[in-house]
Amino acid sequence: MKLLIVEDEKEISESISAYFRDEEFLCDTTADYHSAMEKIHLNEYVCILLDINLPNGNGLDILKALREMDKADGVMIISARNSLDDKIQGLETGADDYLAKPFHLSELGARVAAIIRRRSFGGKNKIVLDRLVLDISKKSLKLKDEEVPLTRKEYDLLLYFIGNKNKVVTKEAIVEHLWGSYIEMADSYDFIYAHIKNLRKKLVQAGCPDYIKVAYGMGYKFVIH
Repeated sequence: MKLLIVEDEKEISESISAYFRDEEFLCDTTADYHSAMEKIHLNEYVCILLDINLPNGNGLDILKALREMDKADGVMIISARNSLDDKIQGLETGADDYLAKPFHLSELGARVAAIIRRRSFGGKNKIVLDRLVLDISKKSLKLKDEEVPLTRKEYDLLLYFIGNKNKVVTKEAIVEHLWGSYIEMADSYDFIYAHIKNLRKKLVQAGCPDYIKVAYGMGYKFVIH
């Protein structure tokens, strides 16, 4: 899953990025208004961590533009401004949450995880697929009490499909979401085919229908009725 960190204080940006990369997120970072807007136009993120005070602009203007574009990216404001008025303004502008500096990275991580759950999975920690239970907090898939072994990429792929259930997702979108950039790999998608093949096989062997359907010429669709 991919995050955007919009923060002009280098030390804070680097510590946040290191924390979330340890949690196996993909992280884009930027330190000013204009480059943040460029990244938002070009990419989709499960969550944007947004400072308000930025060089060349205001983080709230980025938030307004994001909502006017009708993009579904979650937004977590991280700001040194700690007044009630600032928090209300940020939330009313369209932020999902507001955390004042200084903060513990573990709290930031928990709040970001909550935003992702609310936006992609209806606030649920567990998702039931026929006889399977996907536990988002534990990053596990179980059949009754037996764990279905998934690699991290297979787990992330399943989570991405579920978050976009009944929608066509392109191969390019899958690569960008799971690997960060598809520009250098655009000539070959063999590695995606292998991950999808293995995931389909494990789900079917665990007793599920073949949820993953090929949308010829477009990509894939995870079909749940």
